[in-house]
Amino acid sequence: MNPKVDQYLLDGCGRCKLGGTPQCKVRKWPEELDELRRIVLECGLDEELKWGVPCYTSQNRNILIVSALKEYCSLAFFKGVLLKDSEGILSAPGENSQSTRLIRFTNVSQILKLEPILKTYIREAIEIEKNGLKPDFKTTLEYPEELVQVFDEYPALETAFKALTPGRQRAYILYFSAPKQLKTRLSRIEKYMQQIMNGKGMFD
Repeated sequence: MNPKVDQYLLDGCGRCKLGGTPQCKVRKWPEELDELRRIVLECGLDEELKWGVPCYTSQNRNILIVSALKEYCSLAFFKGVLLKDSEGILSAPGENSQSTRLIRFTNVSQILKLEPILKTYIREAIEIEKNGLKPDFKTTLEYPEELVQVFDEYPALETAFKALTPGRQRAYILYFSAPKQLKTRLSRIEKYMQQIMNGKGMFD
């Protein structure tokens, strides 16, 4: 067990002022998170803390995360779209999610009832990563006009952007395209230029 995850279970992710208080989302699901953690570790994954949440890896490659939200806690597979999902329990976290799939929980009994199935899914996810399988990402998103203009001014940025994984590119494009105001779109691009040049995604 990673002591950083122990601290997460006590104080939350640290991204808001509610950390460590009764209102913290992590504090709402203590028993559920403990059970999910136990199940994942029993499958032989390594435990880390990434993006402020428990992340479980195999041979230094991300397999899944355990997280807490206001309405539920969840087990989310990075390449969940490749899982067979014979039980039909996986769902996409958002309408633009191409790869990640998660399972939502609202009580301990749900988790315990699904434990054998969860372990089957986790072991399948480990094999998917071990075999180097990758989701078939859609590439239909168009670059926002502002990003194209910046690419024209900084060709090296375009090269670095196109070297990112499709998932990282997609996350940036969605984020850059969201604001209605031109000024906001440009400021978002400028903010992440160096991150892109460093070969990193928004959440790396």
